[in-house]
Amino acid sequence: MITRRDALMGAVAAAAASPALAESKIQPLKSLAAQKGLVFGSAVGAGPKGSLTGSFEDVRYRQVLADECGVLVPENELKWYVLRPAEKTFAFERADRIAAFAAEHGAGLRGHTLLWHHPQWFPAWLKNYDFGPKPAARVEAMLAEHIDKVCGHYPQIYSWDVVNETVDPADGALRRTVFSDAMGGVEPVLDLSFHLARKAAPKARLVYNDYMSWEAGNEKHRHGVLKLLEGFRKRNVPVDALGVQSHIGAENADSFTGFGRPQEKEWRAFVDEAVGMGFELALTEFDVHDKGLPVDFAARDAAVAAYGKAYLDLMLSYRQTRELLAWGMVDKYSWLQNQWLRQDKAPKRPTLYDDACRPKPLREAVAQALRGAPAR
Repeated sequence: MITRRDALMGAVAAAAASPALAESKIQPLKSLAAQKGLVFGSAVGAGPKGSLTGSFEDVRYRQVLADECGVLVPENELKWYVLRPAEKTFAFERADRIAAFAAEHGAGLRGHTLLWHHPQWFPAWLKNYDFGPKPAARVEAMLAEHIDKVCGHYPQIYSWDVVNETVDPADGALRRTVFSDAMGGVEPVLDLSFHLARKAAPKARLVYNDYMSWEAGNEKHRHGVLKLLEGFRKRNVPVDALGVQSHIGAENADSFTGFGRPQEKEWRAFVDEAVGMGFELALTEFDVHDKGLPVDFAARDAAVAAYGKAYLDLMLSYRQTRELLAWGMVDKYSWLQNQWLRQDKAPKRPTLYDDACRPKPLREAVAQALRGAPAR
């Protein structure tokens, strides 16, 4: 388990800030974070090799990443359905491009995810896989091969989302998959994944990652996550941190308008229980969904910034919070553009930079939250 490496890595990356930020006298977010013992970074999608359509091929976006981010996270490139298009195939090329860019700019690399334990996101070949006469043993072998190979390919990854989204928000129960059916339960699959990850990446922070949020309607989800964390502790599973995705703002629904209703008291109680069990915190996928807000940019951006800062002020007040990762830095490349469309069909503005890669009020809100955060 690493300790001071995160802050040191952020400081190294901050020293490599581009002339563009230096000339504007804007302190990079990675530098502000490093001063408080945090790391700041973002997810990014590489796109197909040779493609000129993905965000990673946008020169201006690449400059934003180089300027601001002490850490990069492959957005989809390490998920099974991308990385394992066939049983015997590991397609590392797209994630390798991100890893190379991170190394070139002195940034760290974060891993997402070794096991997205949700049946919807398994590759097609795995959904009806025949595990043979000894299914539990076959699952163990498959997970061991996958985790060993992926962690071995990226030994520089300092923090892994080992398991992602196994709690069903509808009732707080653990999601079943072909893996859990073959092993006779969900918990054996999750526990095994963390034990294998600890062996394959002994110095990495191991994270359980999920999207329970501070808005009303997440009560059952939070309860299920706490129950899962309690089980990890009772069974001595090597889980270091809770990954709080931090997709906040509008609920992810077609009919929703405006922001959700934050439950600060209940949310603090949830976070207090998690850290009380000894878990660190990672804010792994921050953005502010603006569905239903006014189309006017100034009004929308101001509301997004205020809402985002209130959330970050709360979460960064916990010294257990070690990572702040945006889920994309530029509006037009946000995953939210193609999900839960606005009724007026206007593009969304959920990230720190606009379509022209200019900083928005949310960027300054993040900077202010980092400046006001206690040192780790």
